[in-house]
Parts: sequence; structure tokens; C-alpha cells
Amino acid sequence: MRVLVTGGAGFIGSQVVSALEAEGHTPVVLDALLAAAHPQVPDIPDVEFVRGDVRDAEAVRRVLRGVDAVCHQAAMVGLGKDFADAPDYVACNDLGTAVLLAAMAGAGVRLLVQAGSMVVYGEGRYACGEHGTVRPGARTVADLERGRFEPTCPRCGDGLLPGLVGEDDPVDPRNVYATTKLAQEHLAAAWARSVGGTAVSLRYHNVYGPGMPRDTPYAGVASYFRSALARGEAPRVFEDGAQRRDFVHVRDVAGANATVLAGIGELPAGHHTAYNVGSGEPRTVGEMAAALATEHGGPQPAVTGEFRLGDVRHITADSSRLRRVFGWRPTVGFAEGVAEFARAGQRASAGVV
Repeated sequence: MRVLVTGGAGFIGSQVVSALEAEGHTPVVLDALLAAAHPQVPDIPDVEFVRGDVRDAEAVRRVLRGVDAVCHQAAMVGLGKDFADAPDYVACNDLGTAVLLAAMAGAGVRLLVQAGSMVVYGEGRYACGEHGTVRPGARTVADLERGRFEPTCPRCGDGLLPGLVGEDDPVDPRNVYATTKLAQEHLAAAWARSVGGTAVSLRYHNVYGPGMPRDTPYAGVASYFRSALARGEAPRVFEDGAQRRDFVHVRDVAGANATVLAGIGELPAGHHTAYNVGSGEPRTVGEMAAALATEHGGPQPAVTGEFRLGDVRHITADSSRLRRVFGWRPTVGFAEGVAEFARAGQRASAGVV
């Protein structure tokens, strides 16, 4: 297939391009190379490349000619700096997706794989010994300031056991980025129903690996730790470091995109489906920081007790639906992936020479 990859020059997008080429597809890259993500021109994949913004309807219409499917990776990611970033998130993520889908409707392109995110869930899945599965509310500033980081049962106040979150669990976006990612899914679902298209949202968990941007508020926690080590500093671990995450290697995420594109034609038209993409190996944030520090040979992490509003305590993936429907399996284990990432280079970010 001829596949348009929006954001195909980015950290994940460039790996998706490579995975598609390996499967015999013909990727076409559309990327605006915005300074916030690309202060320096990155290494462009050796495929057809169009510099353009996904919010530019004419540019999108031109690049869709002859395209069979779209792999939509372009997005503004991370928690950002503060709420003042909200207009940029909405413009890049939601307006950009709407412009793309409208152009696809006009061009007759009916297959979409969209980069989703686990942030749509808010907190993960929890069980109370007395009340079973429960949904804890947002953690309060007062509790966080006292070092009470673990959510409690909203009915009895007892401690909770975190588990794996599935795609049918309730969504509860708790920051601007999460809200825009959920809106992207709703737009994709509306597009599929309207035009008879097939849309898949891959809810990436904590993606890491070579080529992550450095020294930026718009990257994941693994990038923060790796950036500190590159500066010769100890990684700063917020809260107590016991936050559970599913760290999934970028090549496995790229492979999930290629696998879904190979089988998306077998899914029913007119529908949207979400799939978790995780490693299946939950780890704590503290474990990631310590493993990176050891492999890099840098200072060991400093657990600070600091916190960020909008962060959740535990979120780990049940990726069994993706495995069952498409046969996808992660191939990069935690130890192998961290060892590679600790020694690999990072992309420069805005303000970094």
C-alpha cells in the first residue's frame, strides 16, 4: 500500500516509516518540522517527503493523491508547561485531525491508523478488597503535598491494588493533552461512521527508545531521565518512584502500526476500534530511572517527592486485544531496550544546540 505517515519525521513517526518499508509498503511523509519538535532539521527518512502542516487543507489534499491508507502520527505530545499551551494542543491535535479526516473523506481514502495514548484513561484500573473494581477520583493537592500518593477507595478509603487497564474501561482524561487525544478518537469514529471508513486508534503506553527528544517539557519521563544523565546529572524521580507504567519500545510501537495496516482491511467498515499498545511488563518509574542510570554509568536517581498535577499514579496496559485480533507481539524486552536507550543519542529539542 501507499501509506501517508503524518509526523513521519518525528521520534515515533520515523520508526513507523522504517517498519512500513520493511513490510513492503510505500510510505509518504508529511511533516511540518515545527521548531518546538525540530529545532534542527532531522534526518529525513529516505522516502517521498512533503514539508507541510496537517492543518493546511490544501497541502493535505495534495499529498493524499494516490494514497491507500493514512498512519496519523502528527501531534503535540506530553503535559507541556502550563495551561497556556491549551490552544496549541487543540490546534495541532484536534484541528489537525479534523482537517486530515475531511481531506480523506474528499479523496476517498478509507483506512486510518491513528496514534492514540493511554492518557485517555486517567488513572488505571484499581481493585478494592471490599468493593471490587473502583474508579478513584483525582488526587488532591493536599494529599500530594503530604506524600500520600496512592489513590484510595472512593467508598471506604482503603488502599487499592492496581491492575491492567483494558480498552473497554472508562475514559477519564485529566489534562489538556489527554483531552485532545480522546477528541482525536471521537473525530476518527465520527469520520468512520460518516464515510464508511475503518479507523483504528493505537493507545500507546510509555514509548521510549533511541531518538527521543532531549531537554523538553513535551517528552515522556524516560526522556527526562536520559536527558539528565546526558548532562551528568542524577535523574529526578517525582513522588516516591513507585508509579507503575508500561514502558514499550518505539520499534514495537512502529511494528504495531505496520501489523495493523496489514490487517485493517479485514475489520468492518464504518467502525472505530481502540487497541492498547504496551509491553506487558509493568515497571515503576523508579525502576526505569535506576536501570537507565546503571546502564549509562551516571549518577543514581534522586527521589524528590515532587509532583505534577495531571499526573496519574498507576497506568499499565492490557494489550491482549491487539495480540488476539492482529497477532502483534512486542519483541524488545525491558533490559535490552533500556541498555540500548542508555547508550543511544537523543534528538535536539527547542533551545538545545
